[in-house]
Amino acid sequence: QTISVQDTTAPTFNEALPADLTVECDAVPTASTLTANDNCGTATVTFNETTTAGTCDNTYTLTRVWTATDACGNATVHTQTISVQDTTAPTFNEALPADVTVECDAVPTAETLTANDNCGTATVTFNETTTAGTCDNTYTLTRVWTATDACGNETVHTQTISVQDTTAPTFNEALPADLTVECDAVPTAETLTASDSCGTATVTFNETT
Repeated sequence: QTISVQDTTAPTFNEALPADLTVECDAVPTASTLTANDNCGTATVTFNETTTAGTCDNTYTLTRVWTATDACGNATVHTQTISVQDTTAPTFNEALPADVTVECDAVPTAETLTANDNCGTATVTFNETTTAGTCDNTYTLTRVWTATDACGNETVHTQTISVQDTTAPTFNEALPADLTVECDAVPTAETLTASDSCGTATVTFNETT
């Protein structure tokens, strides 16, 4: 009797096979450890992972391949494709400047803001524009901070500062007091100057009899 023994049956994996996924860049799962059995003995499992770049650093595709092979070279292959994406915008680290109304001599310095991202670093750009008001010392400042991550996701914060001038100027010299004088002792009118908290001030003089 001649018995030709052959092994044409590929091994089978023991565990549930990892399914294809789409995940955020900070939630990529660890590769599963798979084992396999064979109808005629043992099977070994090899693992390979390749990365295909996407449109930005945090968008790419992972291809994971497990290959179960028995002693006669029969193989069973399982492939998992993980689509990694970055759709989460960065967040600012500091407390965000609120809208304020201030006097023209009390405009705050622009804050320096930084940001972090769930998948890497973020850069912050700053821009300030001025909208004129009814006079030189009345205007609106619009300050915009933009945090951007590697994939172009943005978080924008806008602060509006309403600048006003409600403080009157003050005279620099001692102010002439009310007087009662003889008709030949009327003093000459003083020359007064003034200063202002937000710029210059002009002094006009008028005398009536």
